[in-house]
Amino acid sequence: MEQQRPRGRDRKVTGTAKDIRKTGQALGTGPVGSSSGNAGRPGGGSSGSGMSGGSRGSGNRGGGMNPLILVIIAVLLLGGGGSGLAGLLGGGSSSQQNTSATYGTGHSAYSSNNSSGGFGSASTTQATPTAQATPAAQSTQAAQNTQNTQNSTQQSGTVTAQDFQSYINSLFGGDPSTYTSEAGSVGAVTAETGGTSATGSNAASLTIDETASTGARAKRTQILGGGRDTVTIMVYMCGTDLESRSGMATSDLQEMASANLGNLNVIVYTGGCARWRNNIVSNSVNQIYQVKNGGITCLMENAGTGAMTDPSTLASFIKWCGTNFPANRNELIFWDHGGGSVSGYGYDEKNQRAGSMSLAGINKALKAAGVTFDFIGFDACLMATTENALMLNSYGDYMIGSEETEPGVGWYYTDWLTNLAKNTSMPTTEIGRQIADDFVKVCAKRCPGQQTTLSVIDLAEFAYAVPEKLTAFSKSISTMIADNNYRQVSNARNRTREFAASTRIDQIDLIDLCDNLGNTEGRNLADALRSAIKYNTCNNISKASGVSIYFPYQSTSKVDSAVNTYSAIGMDESYAQCIKEFASLEAAGQFSAGGTSSPLGSLLGGAYGGYSSGSSSSYEADALSALLGAFFGGDVSSVSGLSGSNIGFFSGRSLTDDQMAKYISDNHIDTSQFVWQQFDDGTYRMDISEDQWKLIAGLDLSMYYDNGDGYLDLGLDNIYNFDSENRLVANTDKIWLSVNGQVAAYYHENTEDDGENYIISGRIPCLLNDVRSELIVVFDNDHPLGTVVGARTVYSNGETDTVSKSLTELSNGDVVQLIADEYTYDGNFHAAYPIGDPITVSGELEIGNLEFTDLGDVQITYKIRDIYNQGALVQMRVSFS
Repeated sequence: MEQQRPRGRDRKVTGTAKDIRKTGQALGTGPVGSSSGNAGRPGGGSSGSGMSGGSRGSGNRGGGMNPLILVIIAVLLLGGGGSGLAGLLGGGSSSQQNTSATYGTGHSAYSSNNSSGGFGSASTTQATPTAQATPAAQSTQAAQNTQNTQNSTQQSGTVTAQDFQSYINSLFGGDPSTYTSEAGSVGAVTAETGGTSATGSNAASLTIDETASTGARAKRTQILGGGRDTVTIMVYMCGTDLESRSGMATSDLQEMASANLGNLNVIVYTGGCARWRNNIVSNSVNQIYQVKNGGITCLMENAGTGAMTDPSTLASFIKWCGTNFPANRNELIFWDHGGGSVSGYGYDEKNQRAGSMSLAGINKALKAAGVTFDFIGFDACLMATTENALMLNSYGDYMIGSEETEPGVGWYYTDWLTNLAKNTSMPTTEIGRQIADDFVKVCAKRCPGQQTTLSVIDLAEFAYAVPEKLTAFSKSISTMIADNNYRQVSNARNRTREFAASTRIDQIDLIDLCDNLGNTEGRNLADALRSAIKYNTCNNISKASGVSIYFPYQSTSKVDSAVNTYSAIGMDESYAQCIKEFASLEAAGQFSAGGTSSPLGSLLGGAYGGYSSGSSSSYEADALSALLGAFFGGDVSSVSGLSGSNIGFFSGRSLTDDQMAKYISDNHIDTSQFVWQQFDDGTYRMDISEDQWKLIAGLDLSMYYDNGDGYLDLGLDNIYNFDSENRLVANTDKIWLSVNGQVAAYYHENTEDDGENYIISGRIPCLLNDVRSELIVVFDNDHPLGTVVGARTVYSNGETDTVSKSLTELSNGDVVQLIADEYTYDGNFHAAYPIGDPITVSGELEIGNLEFTDLGDVQITYKIRDIYNQGALVQMRVSFS
């Protein structure tokens, strides 16, 4: 029988911890731990968390789950080595609220004041387009008078390559073009092309799958060949905080200007940014630029102030390009944040209330624009999705995008633009391959340890081969759930590669899901997907096959939004029905296992979910059925994230309340097995049967420190050991993770382990140069004791549902202030505080493990999560003297 045992990270004691003290005022941002799943509150509740085995959690604005977590076992190990069994503790409900966990980028060098922006004075020579501005731009011409309110040196006109290069050197300490000279790989790079895979230092040597299904439609773009093709590349560059904080848009403009563009038309629409970090692009109005002759030329000084997430703004830009720069090969690149199938594209920093542009919005814009594209690319996170590919088929031949979040450097533009200019008839798959290879190589050089993916998808073949097989696959899942095989589906979903796991957007690799489910319908769908994915490359990540899909698990609060999107883009309803069936039973399982106000505990008795010793009598099933009736009727307050406004997915489910109650009654964690046994050597161990391990989806260790005012949450760590009999051994070694000799609140997010190579990643909440951020920590074969690979900025106030590109690296002189959540003694969130002294970066930060000395009470909790993504805590308290 297969044993499901998670892998723990390696540790080495590097010193002793003398104190863990608050050193500043409360941040007022809500819990910093919840963005990756709250550890179990001291003596009380918890929410979904980062777990091993392919399933990780986080809080996302409006989408986090804070189910009731029941404290099951308490072992008191008192000072001086005395110990004794204290018996069962009472459960607690979580009143903690999730905060946004979407991420921005904030390079330290750019978060301080820098009024000059970096560029020198610009030429005032203005190019004149071949046609008048669009009516939308003309209607806002009066706004042009506000241009003078910008920096006095900010002008429209042409900027030379030398100006760009000088500026980039000042930001990054070197020429980004040098990063294509070598792969600079860190860890394995896995590339998959047309269903084949290879592993090596980079993916450039792999071949492209040029085969095509005979039944697929003809390509919309007809390539003339022989270099006779005219190419217009439209870059829709919503600068947002990627630019205002980090200068990333300016960096990419420099990469474009550094290319030998020949006759390529590279047209860039700019906007959506409160402060461009150069003296050229306007902070006040949207503009249109052409990249040429080593610099940029302003073609439209004032394109209005419309939100760049408004479909009409995008449509207007595409129409303008089609009129002024007609070509037989049109390319469109979306530049900004991305949120995938549910959230869509873009965050306009100046028009935050406009929200993101959903897939339905992109569909509307492209339909109104009336231009078809050779390829549609996303230099943004998470946009290589099944839903996006199906929608884009009406407007393009290929899609280029990333399944995972992109590192902050994003695409590298210089080389592929130069090569395309040399041969404007270059095959689109070859263009995509060069974009993907350059992206991975530059990220491996500048963002070691960060995960990168990029794929090239043939939209014609995708639309021909995938929908029918996706329908069959969807119906097979619905049938499995109806036939009492939810656990099989849940376990397959839990093992599937998940992207941006800490944000809880619930996007997973579709081929990996097919493989994990292992049925005929899944195999057929996987084959069709592999055929349509013409090139796929990735770094530091496994099972990223090239296309993802939304599948709810970490949160069910977005199911209605997904279903509405599917309807708007004309996607077959079978998949919508499939995720509705799954999400309904998952939510019912969470409700049945507790929640903030569930009456199950008192009605049915026992600890976890009202079940006693794993029994499932007909009385329990009958009682649960009655309660589920009220739950599905709208009494959903016990499952955080659900309300009367987002439970439409409950309707139309095939399982009755009685059937769900019976299934849940027969498939729940048996808490009678969660008993610590003390052995002669003083250790505490727990024996959990293999049948129960099949119901356990994840395991992590959390630690809370009593600081005299309450408990400081020190996070979640994948620290656990099993003895020769496969019993869980309780961790009482008084050790926790540190940064530069200071105890840190660390949250495990993800474990990749194929038996030989592994990558364990986690995050440490902090202030980076006074901006709310998280250090990204990686443990792998090359860095078994851990290394900090970068940081990412956290949106604390729910600015956007999209997910930002991660920051590339830390710089000497950056100031890192560690932070942690404090809870009251009754288990309620109090505030997040700075802890310890500020750390000034000088070289690499040191990840260590400190042994606690004379620190008083520390509460240790093992968090176990079930197939319904519901948690339970196995708890002990240790007094360190």
